[in-house]
This record gives sequence, structure tokens and C-alpha cells, in this order.
Amino acid sequence: MNAPEHLILRGIRAAIVDLDGTMIHTAPDFLVAVNRMRSDLGLGPLDIETITHFVGKGTENLMRRVLAVDYGPDEVDIHFPQALASYQRHYLAINGDYSKLYPGVREGLDALKAKGLRLACVTNKPIAFAVPLLERTGLRGYFELVYGGDSLPKKKPDPLPLLTVCKDFGLRPEEVVAIGDSSNDAQAARAAGCRVLNVPYGYNHGESIHEVDSDGIVPTLLDAATLISA
Repeated sequence: MNAPEHLILRGIRAAIVDLDGTMIHTAPDFLVAVNRMRSDLGLGPLDIETITHFVGKGTENLMRRVLAVDYGPDEVDIHFPQALASYQRHYLAINGDYSKLYPGVREGLDALKAKGLRLACVTNKPIAFAVPLLERTGLRGYFELVYGGDSLPKKKPDPLPLLTVCKDFGLRPEEVVAIGDSSNDAQAARAAGCRVLNVPYGYNHGESIHEVDSDGIVPTLLDAATLISA
């Protein structure tokens, strides 16, 4: 649902912000790395829309879905190790080269910090990819904590990463809001007991963000900040 005009999230002391599709448009990086991997395996390139629909549940899931375009389940298992190693090598080589910040991201983070909120970035992106990307885009300094998809035993939509942030910050889940672009963020937040806001421009597995159970849809991170009362 869209955020109603009267919505104010009160008593919020921290925000957990997603990375891919929420702060940074990384699909062009995925496109390059995936298609270089596919070339290594003798496969043809995929278009950016197809790859974008596969993003959001971690690198391993992305690789399996990319391989499933051409292979059956047994063949996917056979080619998976080579594909994953190739993709990781290519992604590290171009991480951030083709990405860009979404409008309102830096302004939104500034506004959240100005309200005294503590900030964490929780992403399903491997931590070895996430931290360099945050550093390259100048966002790393906003976040006290950064958890990648391989930082903990479970990743979003499991609530563990969000509950871990709550514990690290010494806050109750109801004092924390998650901001993301997909059902992963909303499901994790609901299960953790956090509030949740979605942005409409990211990578929700090719599905409408308006079907996701959240507290509201906000055009930008800056709009999210205006709804939060610390």
C-alpha cells in the first residue's frame, strides 16, 4: 500500500536499510558479471529484465536461477560450482562500475541521522561485495553495522539478521524500522516485529510491491525519513 498522508512511525530509534534495489541500482553490475560468467560456460547472454527478476535472495539463488534458464535441476547442480566461482570473480572485478545511487538516498540517510537514528545495512549480497560497494559509493560511513547474506546462518526473509541488529543496538524490534524494496524485507520485518517501509523502484522478483504487506510505500528514502518520528 502507499503510505497514507497521516502515517507517522513513532518511537523509532534505528533503521535497517537494504542495499540492492533500495539504495543502489546494481542491476547493471549483475548484468555484466552474470553474462561474463555465462560466456565462460559457453552460454548466451541474458537481458537485464530477466536478471533483475532473479535478484534478491542471495548469490547462490541468483546463480541457480540463471543456470536454470538453460539447464535442468541435475545439470544446474553439476555446473553450479564453476558458475559461482566465475560469477564471484567477475563481480569483484566490476563491483560498482555500472551502479548508481537512487535519487534521495544520500539525503534520506542524512535526514535519518539528523533525527538521531542509528543505522544498519542488511543485505543478502555477500559481505565481500557489500562493504566495498558501500565504500565506493560513499555510504559506508552512515552505518554502524553492515550484515551481508553470508554474515549470519540465515538471510532475509528470515528475521535473524534484523533481530541480530536489534540485539546489537540494544533495542526492541518495535523501535526499529526496516526499509527495503522487496517482499524479503517486509517478511523479515514482520517476522521480527519491526515496522517496515518499501520503496517502489527496486527488484521485487518481478512482482508488484503493492502486493507486499508493509506499513507503506515511500517514493524515496528521504520520504521514508519524513515519516519517522524518533
